[in-house]
Amino acid sequence: MFPKHTGDDFLVFRPDDVDLSRSPLRGGFADETYVLGAFNPGFARLPNGNLLLMVRVAEALRRPVEDGQIRAVRWCAPGQWALDAWPVETVDARDPRKFMIGGAHRIMALTSLSWLLPVELSPDAREVVAVHYDKAIAPTTAYQQYGIEDARITLVEGTYYMTACAVSAERHSTVLYTSANGLDYELQGIILDHQNKDMLFFEGKVDGAFWALTRPLGDLYFAYPLGSEYMPGPSINLARSPDGLHWKPADTPGIRPRRNSISSRKIGGGAQPILTDAGWLVLYHGVEASGLVGVYRTFWAILDKDDPTRLLRLEDEKPLLSPSPELTEPIKHQMYLDGVVFTTGILDAGDHYLLASGEADLACRITRMPKARFA
Repeated sequence: MFPKHTGDDFLVFRPDDVDLSRSPLRGGFADETYVLGAFNPGFARLPNGNLLLMVRVAEALRRPVEDGQIRAVRWCAPGQWALDAWPVETVDARDPRKFMIGGAHRIMALTSLSWLLPVELSPDAREVVAVHYDKAIAPTTAYQQYGIEDARITLVEGTYYMTACAVSAERHSTVLYTSANGLDYELQGIILDHQNKDMLFFEGKVDGAFWALTRPLGDLYFAYPLGSEYMPGPSINLARSPDGLHWKPADTPGIRPRRNSISSRKIGGGAQPILTDAGWLVLYHGVEASGLVGVYRTFWAILDKDDPTRLLRLEDEKPLLSPSPELTEPIKHQMYLDGVVFTTGILDAGDHYLLASGEADLACRITRMPKARFA
């Protein structure tokens, strides 16, 4: 059913690889849906040596607009879903992923609802071994009513810690799931509150404490002094915790967008930080202003192994990964945006790293990256 891939850069899981007859949304409403994207996967090595992609499946209505109204899917209760509708002339629907609703604040609704699908790969990541629909993770609470997005997985002292973004009218928060085997996850609840995205646990503790990358969002940023090398906007902060549940932000700033970088529009966490001889290797995404959503690329940095607030090296000019039109050529008929690669996981594979990314908010990309690239 699934082909074995060759080469060092390939798409391993695509929208057509999802069997929507086994979706957790089935039976909740009668309207036809399709996979808008199967992308931005959490990435981990399972105890049996196989690899895990925790794929974000964005499931969208085939006919979002009916009778002059645009509709969104909302979780109500276990097995129950609602279709909310707004007059189409009152919204801005230029972005295929969402629509904006007028009002005193910036109000958004989504054209899809996301849930998480565990996909098991061979140890070299070239072949899909199993798709675990029975272990899919769907909304179960009101603070997840519009979906669960962008899982990131970190293995720390034998426990898999998976963060994800929970979307609802109540709040836009980070939730934590934990697992002993990498496949069966238990929801631990909200660990970062309103609009804090791209939270990633470090793969190991520092002086007995958990550390994580965070990225608070907002509509207001204060200006840097004229002549500063930094740009105001979304940036990467750090936090520490005694237990993985209760977090204190670091007092010093983390990685910030620089004025002369091609990622000056905004930056945010990508893959879970891993420890190398040089320090903590951080792969993150940077966005260049262009078009409606910008161009997303992957960059990297090194943080001090004993004090992660110390930035030792920043590579924000030459991208580690860029969007690849060659990879998406076979599925270009399904594309709704381009110019996006979003790296969400890294694993040590000997003389190279395996990187997992979302490509074009559409499919899962695997890249074999030589360790010499980070010298």
